Amino acid sequence: MTDAARPADIAEAAARRSKLLGIKLQALVSEHAGADVRGEPGTFPHGSALLVDDAAWVLIDGAADRSLGGALAWARRHGAASLQLVADADTGLLARRAERLRFPVSVWFAQDRTLFPAVAEPLASPPEPPGEHLAFLAVIADAGATPNVEHGVVFGEVRGLEVCRVVDEPTIGHIVELGDVGLAEAPTVPAATGVLLEVGVGANDREAFRMLHGDIPTVEALATVVDSVAAVRSTDAPQHPLNRLGQERFLRWRLEQDPSLVDVAQVQPAQPPIPRPNLKDPVPCVATARTHDDRTVTVVCSVGVDLDLVGFVADVQTAGGGPVVVALRRRDVVPITEELLGLLDTPVEIHPV
Repeated sequence: MTDAARPADIAEAAARRSKLLGIKLQALVSEHAGADVRGEPGTFPHGSALLVDDAAWVLIDGAADRSLGGALAWARRHGAASLQLVADADTGLLARRAERLRFPVSVWFAQDRTLFPAVAEPLASPPEPPGEHLAFLAVIADAGATPNVEHGVVFGEVRGLEVCRVVDEPTIGHIVELGDVGLAEAPTVPAATGVLLEVGVGANDREAFRMLHGDIPTVEALATVVDSVAAVRSTDAPQHPLNRLGQERFLRWRLEQDPSLVDVAQVQPAQPPIPRPNLKDPVPCVATARTHDDRTVTVVCSVGVDLDLVGFVADVQTAGGGPVVVALRRRDVVPITEELLGLLDTPVEIHPV
């Protein structure tokens, strides 16, 4: 196979997969309805969709945790009065989020050709990190990074970008290359228990570090990395790999520095309702804010046009924390985002930044 043929082959394979998913969806709906369902399945990213009478049926292929918003958008664009969402994975999460909507949504999972209703899965309580992990908060702060804790993980950020994390690994030292920042000796500070502070922009970069057996990096080394990353994480910095990552968290950092951007008195980071899956995929983040009249509100920061922002906000509302304000860059406030957020049973305020 030549390199030139690969895109066409990939497209052909995707088309075959889409057709098979359409056949599967049509068979599932027909079995569920007890009669053959007419109509041509429509295209849907990572799945298939079918309009039956006034119901939109959407089948998700693979991971479905961020599929609710896209399925809702398809249903609304095709004039459906309800959404029937079929998935093999993440059905409990989807059912939980669907409960927060005023648009009728049913979530199903298939066994053979039979559909069964999914049961909403409650949000799990975030675990507390071990005490020996929390002991590194001061080390992170001394190096100039912002210490943070989310779902039992202790890490340090520079203007919203994770640059170090506390781990339970028998690693002694690493070398990390941060794009154009260059090579920096990782400031791993081993504790007596074997708990370490590793440097890296996400798990993949940490895995790529080369071992430096016997070296004990210093806090000053981390401070050098912090300074290098801060230099490229600003609104007026030129394009750089490190300012394209974690833009939602950079927006939250901006609100911390200037709460007036969302018309509040104070903003501080908060844990998301579910753990962040990785560093590189765009995922909204959360902050707690105090208003000028001393009320507490929850701020959700998002960047870009994220159809599944509605699902994330649904979980934020389930977790509690007062009224929700959604902070978006002004250019990201588009009709589809407003429409989907308007489907939540508890209204939210959209605040352009």
